[in-house]
Amino acid sequence: MKKITQILFLFSLLSFTTYAAVNDFCVADLKGPDSPSGYQCKPPNTVTADDFVFSGLVAGNTTNTFNAALTTAFVTDFPGMNGLGVSAARLDIAKGGSIPMHTHPGATELLILAEGQITAGFMTPFHLYSKTLKPGDVMVFPQGQLHFQVNSGNDKATAYLAFSSANPGAQLLDLLLFSNSLPSDVIAQTTFLDVEQVKKLKARFGGIGIADS
Repeated sequence: MKKITQILFLFSLLSFTTYAAVNDFCVADLKGPDSPSGYQCKPPNTVTADDFVFSGLVAGNTTNTFNAALTTAFVTDFPGMNGLGVSAARLDIAKGGSIPMHTHPGATELLILAEGQITAGFMTPFHLYSKTLKPGDVMVFPQGQLHFQVNSGNDKATAYLAFSSANPGAQLLDLLLFSNSLPSDVIAQTTFLDVEQVKKLKARFGGIGIADS
């Protein structure tokens, strides 16, 4: 029985290896579940050239709390990205706007400034790496590092982003702190902010427990 199991395992491994070797891509079947390794593949006979073209990387609406917009070309928008370990986005920041402190747990980010001026940076427990960027400048933000982008110019700014994951994910510090149900006094104690300021921020970002103290 053990020998049969070993043979079946080797056959499965060989089948998987052969499949990976003869298939150069795996266009996502977005109707199926996502997993750490990506989506299941569409049947090859249903794949077309349109699966490898994305036409939606246009300017986003910057009328919001951050005066900024991120238009994504992630696997959920662009099924041809599935399994390739890469994705893209367009970043538009109106004058005075910003992308607040955030991380991408699953990807390194590359920013290419196309228009305007952006001051961007990331930080470690020991150092801040910050730079004011001009059109044509490229900056990289290592995976998992807390980073930000601020429009420091006198007009709108536009940048294009690349990520080392088909679905990089993001955790925004402001939303993590102020859009939840954690009591305001606890947030105040752990951030050294005034309780009233915490309540104002909770109201702005949709948190609950605003009336607690």
